[in-house]
Amino acid sequence: MIKNIKPMTILSFFTCLLGCFSCGSSDGEPEVSSPVVSVAPTQITATYEGSVTILSVKSDQEWTAFSNEDWITCKILSNTLQGTVEVTVKANTTYQPREGSVVVKSGTTRVSVPVSQEAKPDIVDPDIDIPEGYRLIWQDEFNDSKLSTPDESLWWYETGASGWGNNEIQNYIPGSKNGETCAQVSNGTLKIIAKKVGNEVYSIRMNTVESWKYGYFEARLKLPAGKGTWPAFWMMPKNYTAWPDDGEIDIMEEVGYDPNVILSTVHCKAYNHSIGTQKSGTIKVPTAQTEFHVYAVEWTEDFIKGYVDGKCYFTFDNDKKGNKNTWPFNAAFYLKLNLAWGGDWGGAQGIDESALPATYEIDYVRVFQKK
Repeated sequence: MIKNIKPMTILSFFTCLLGCFSCGSSDGEPEVSSPVVSVAPTQITATYEGSVTILSVKSDQEWTAFSNEDWITCKILSNTLQGTVEVTVKANTTYQPREGSVVVKSGTTRVSVPVSQEAKPDIVDPDIDIPEGYRLIWQDEFNDSKLSTPDESLWWYETGASGWGNNEIQNYIPGSKNGETCAQVSNGTLKIIAKKVGNEVYSIRMNTVESWKYGYFEARLKLPAGKGTWPAFWMMPKNYTAWPDDGEIDIMEEVGYDPNVILSTVHCKAYNHSIGTQKSGTIKVPTAQTEFHVYAVEWTEDFIKGYVDGKCYFTFDNDKKGNKNTWPFNAAFYLKLNLAWGGDWGGAQGIDESALPATYEIDYVRVFQKK
């Protein structure tokens, strides 16, 4: 046992011990200094068409760069202490501006470079009558003199053999087959032609690459004549799984044995022609087979309305019950153009092969959405 230790000696001992615990970082490791990072330019502004910008980075330690936005990509060209980053901003296909950032990271240091991009501008054409409150977002005027067939960046062909669909007779071909072309663009219009080739009838069903949720959809059309023809302008869901559960919107249908009688119809599980409960409107257009007319649908979260030449003749209201059986129309749909021959409806009163070749002529297709 140690005796006679002076109080001041004990005090000095504890003071020294306390000093030992207060030195260094809280986890016993030496403090790490934050890297010094500079980036130029300090912000990026892109047009709606997109842009490529080179960032210059200076750091006293290793660094990297990234963005969490799917419309901004970063490619490190060199990541020496003084390096560069290629920042690519993709085209903005929406009508809203957007904001994002590029982050340069070195150790515990983060430098954020704001990225802003302007909205896609409204399409302005004095010759186009735009519905009030809407903007034109998509169109095919079939005016490109370099094209003799539909633009396949806008459309794709849906093919099917005779008997497919509604027991129709035609074979839907991918534009042309065996030297026969059934989708032709000339003199500012698209011609969909149903023609007899040997013992077969060739025709076209073509769909838009893009799809939309809600909007005003219109086409200027001249319909074919003859018993057996069945032209249509309609819509189906992008993420289709089952009919009629996922819905169908028929903007315009007509059959040759009942000429110039136009129908606009919706189909869903509760309302469809297979059980005789479909919801549709009918209008007589005396010159539908000899002159062009504008056929349209306005589709919102509240209703679907059918029009001919601006006149509304059909309305189907959303019952707001949240029941897919009665309103599956809250998802993206794409547009379809086709000319069927025969089938359950088109051939219900027989067919007249002397009507072939039959031509369904389309002046334009346009899509508008609310501002």
